[in-house]
Amino acid sequence: MVVLTKIYTRTGDDGTTALGSGERVPKTAARIEAYGTVDETNAAIGMARVMLAEDLRDVAAMLARIQNDLFDLGADLCVPACGEPLSYTPLRIKDAQAGRLEQEIDAMNAEMAPLASFVLPGGSRAGAALHLARTICRRAERRIVQLKLEGEQVSDAACRYINRLSDHLFVASRYVNGKGKDDLLWQPGKNG
Repeated sequence: MVVLTKIYTRTGDDGTTALGSGERVPKTAARIEAYGTVDETNAAIGMARVMLAEDLRDVAAMLARIQNDLFDLGADLCVPACGEPLSYTPLRIKDAQAGRLEQEIDAMNAEMAPLASFVLPGGSRAGAALHLARTICRRAERRIVQLKLEGEQVSDAACRYINRLSDHLFVASRYVNGKGKDDLLWQPGKNG
């Protein structure tokens, strides 16, 4: 359980922050950038949730679960596997979490007609907010992949989850836009 009795610690005033392992790193470190962008994704999803219409409680419930998962992902990323024993078992993203996203994607997609064009962000306020969350999620994915490519430890499950999440947010944006009926479709060369 997390207990926060004091919000500020002053320990980051020098431009560093602590990982879950206790190691201090610059606030500009790639790992901090990765889980910071995951946090930004979470905030964007929270904004989308408050814009949902009352009849979209199922989507709101999905997004609430995702927000919790994103805290799990942040916890996973902030404790790199360093080969040294810790005094606790670090929280790790599990494949089942990405599997749940796939099931939800398939269920929402089953209620919509196939796409005949790319979709422009917009439609409804909630749809537009979900598109914004999707683009932030894609940035988080790029940061996580960059971390992995630089030789840092990142689990395959974490990579799968963040990749699947952007797909989920795309499908959810269409779903809240009248199950795709209110999508704004790209018309190639329309204004050229």
